Amino acid sequence: MQLEGSCHCGAVAFSLTSINPYPYQRCYCSICRKTQGGGGYAINLSGDARTLKLKGGEHVSVYHAVINRNGGEDPRESSAERHFCSQCGSALWLFSPEWPDLIHPFASAIDTNLPVPPERTHLFADSRASWVEINARPGDQVFKEFPEESIAQWHERLGLDEASR
Repeated sequence: MQLEGSCHCGAVAFSLTSINPYPYQRCYCSICRKTQGGGGYAINLSGDARTLKLKGGEHVSVYHAVINRNGGEDPRESSAERHFCSQCGSALWLFSPEWPDLIHPFASAIDTNLPVPPERTHLFADSRASWVEINARPGDQVFKEFPEESIAQWHERLGLDEASR
């Protein structure tokens, strides 16, 4: 599926191809919550990094989150790059060098109509803010931290990936 995305002010527009376009994963970690806002979580998608086309790249800035800022372990900078518009602050996508073939656009930046997921995965539930309620539907999965199932595996299990269609 071709995904088209943009920032709020229109300075940045991008597109990429995704074989895993269902916005099913809601992350409640403090990094996603604070950089994404919204309902207290971020929804990440998965796309093919080789297909990324970008307009307004001069307006894209990168943030490396600090991991364990408030935890017991030594804080460290994440290798993941959170791309955002330097003009309006809209979060656009995440790139991690651990998975160089993937771009993880934030569903909030996607302008393309996305399919409704048949179930959702709530992750880092123990990191949610006290005011955030997890609205889990029947069939949803809730995890304290990362689930073992990847974005691609979730799509495959439900027959929603391109190969299954």
